[in-house]
Amino acid sequence: MAHDILSRVYRERKQVLKDRLAQVKPKAKTALKDIPSDLYMACPNCKASLNVKKLYQAAYVCSECDHHLRLKAYDRIETLVDAHSFIEKGRGYITLNPLFQEGYEEKIHKAKALSQLDEAYVYGYATIEGDPCVVGVMDSHFMMGSMGSVVGEKVTKSIEYAMLKNIPLILFAASGGARMQEGIYSLMQMAKTSAALKKLDDKGLLFISVLTDPTTGGVTASFAMLGDIILAEPNALVGFAGPRVIEQTIKETLPKGFQRAEFILKQGLIDAVVHRKHMRDTLARLLRLHMKGDV
Repeated sequence: MAHDILSRVYRERKQVLKDRLAQVKPKAKTALKDIPSDLYMACPNCKASLNVKKLYQAAYVCSECDHHLRLKAYDRIETLVDAHSFIEKGRGYITLNPLFQEGYEEKIHKAKALSQLDEAYVYGYATIEGDPCVVGVMDSHFMMGSMGSVVGEKVTKSIEYAMLKNIPLILFAASGGARMQEGIYSLMQMAKTSAALKKLDDKGLLFISVLTDPTTGGVTASFAMLGDIILAEPNALVGFAGPRVIEQTIKETLPKGFQRAEFILKQGLIDAVVHRKHMRDTLARLLRLHMKGDV
């Protein structure tokens, strides 16, 4: 008898569930899955579907929410410098595994294949509205732009190249910090790049540092914050440790927008927040203003 009651209850609940499911309207199928991934992509901030070609023309700024997507090094250089003026320097470096970390070589090979770069930093000679400068750009698509021995060496070489040519230096930072697979070797790059910038300053040459999303860790603690002029892109994450680590350490809730470009501008840590569409014009004006003999 108990078995019959349980069977009846089971059948009734099954029928109720079936009736409810019948009332639920199936979601309309979208054609997005049939569209090649190189035609559309989702904005990481508002999730809007963006046409890749139009996004490229807009320098990878979302047309819906104005979010600045992370740029690859060569794409950023193309948006900044005069056409055909960029001459890349410092190619051919080979990243080694000085601490024999397991799997590090595989990660480097994978990063090279995905980013089409030798390392996470590209620099060279260029002109911006006719004014010469050395432009260096970190690429977060290569192991999150982490600074190992090669990145530190290339940053230093770009500083020395600016001194050799006696022209201003513009560096775009985008990094998760020092590369942990290289341990003390990566930490040494903080001192090396900072010492090179001291020589650049002694020579009286202009250094403009531009902070992009994200600029954290050992890069923030070294060359990224040593600019004569420090700019940042809107809503860029800038800091040393992450917000969650800080909250766990001080046992307090951080203010809204903490470590974002607009917040640190109010604290006086940077000079201006510049929209990507205005970055080229802003840099051009700064270069003209600081050209020797114009003051």
